[in-house]
Amino acid sequence: MKTLIDSTNALIDGLAAIRRQYGVPEHFPPDVLAAAEAAARRVPTKHVDRTDLRFVTLDPATSTDLDQAFTIERSGADLLLHYAIADIAWFVDDGDAVDQEAWRRGTTLYLPDGKAGLYPPALAEGAASLLPTGPRPAVIFTTRIDPDGNVRLAGAERAIVRNTAKLAYETVGEMDLPPDFAELARRIEAAENRRGAARVDPPEQEVAPAEGGGFQLLFRPRLLAENQNAALSLASNVAIANALLAARTGLFRVMPEPDQKAVMLLRQSARALGLDWRDEATLAEFEKTLDPADSSHAAFMLAVRRASGGASYVPYREGMVPWHAPMAATYAHATAPLRRLADRYVISAALAIANGQAVPATATAAFETLPAVMGRADARDGQIERAVVSLAEALMLRGHEGQSFEAVVTDTDDHALRIQLCDLPVIARVRGQGSKPGDRIRVRLTAADPLQHTISFELMGGAS
Repeated sequence: MKTLIDSTNALIDGLAAIRRQYGVPEHFPPDVLAAAEAAARRVPTKHVDRTDLRFVTLDPATSTDLDQAFTIERSGADLLLHYAIADIAWFVDDGDAVDQEAWRRGTTLYLPDGKAGLYPPALAEGAASLLPTGPRPAVIFTTRIDPDGNVRLAGAERAIVRNTAKLAYETVGEMDLPPDFAELARRIEAAENRRGAARVDPPEQEVAPAEGGGFQLLFRPRLLAENQNAALSLASNVAIANALLAARTGLFRVMPEPDQKAVMLLRQSARALGLDWRDEATLAEFEKTLDPADSSHAAFMLAVRRASGGASYVPYREGMVPWHAPMAATYAHATAPLRRLADRYVISAALAIANGQAVPATATAAFETLPAVMGRADARDGQIERAVVSLAEALMLRGHEGQSFEAVVTDTDDHALRIQLCDLPVIARVRGQGSKPGDRIRVRLTAADPLQHTISFELMGGAS
């Protein structure tokens, strides 16, 4: 972890430049704000009262756009997950000003100095957000999870819910959560293991505000509560995806698995990093043994992510089984409608199917056009994230030109090495050959330019 004291406003100025470069919206047009303010006053009339259920939310402490609340109950040996999803569709009409702006944006964009929301704050952080400030309209998806972790969508309804506790990953205790929260997560993980899933997340290189001012650049491993909470979302998304597939409609999230050549190269990387990947173990089985807190394991996990190719959206096609390889399942995005445009339409379709109704024509049409819209939004998200991290790295290293650093090689190509500095959370490339993943080398910083958010190194000698 490294705190960046931004006394010259270089980071603030750099973030402003990134916003301009990638067209991050600074505000919503007046007509969109006015439409959102009017929509926020709509009184729910198609929702049953479920305020007697003890729903809670679990998110980063600073989150205000709360998409999901949950409660869990027993049904014999099964668990019933009641997952309340923010009913943004109640406030947004197809084709209105808020809807058109959401189609232009695609997703909420997050930067260290603030976010550019998919929907105006009056909705995303007000009337539609599942905050504990009063009852909110939601769509409750009830998923049945059997003792083996198999999931099935058991029902869906529009309902009024009350968030009884806004819990945070950083501070939540076991007693704050529903009694079967950990058991549900355990069942989902067990089912993933049987399917051969490889849902292992490497530490993220992150720029975040620091307590008392400035920013931090760090590798942030996922917290236990965060992983367990992700299991709830996964269970709901898989159950919804299976229901959509059975109804021969929907929009699915797909991701290929590494091909045979990529797996062979990954085995070489594992050996170079000193990792014991048994010949008889599959990649998915090996990934389950990795510890993100170990730098060698984290380096390998990053290599797997690069080898897997990107995820994308596809609409239903006759005869095709959409597949998400890391999940080892058919999968859909339905649980973050305040932050992803596509989720609103998946929710609409799943709600109709669960109640024996026809899928709205607007959702069916949207499934054909959303892949391109979401693809562009995802690409911009990735570009912004990389630019922000590069800016922070350059600012942190500025003034240290000429200094040497110890680094570990994490990947190679024909002309360059991908490296991770040993004492700082910095990932970079350096021109050179003759090293392999796992080698420790020394590099010299030759340039650090926050304005261009670039850094460069040169090799200082042989590998160790």
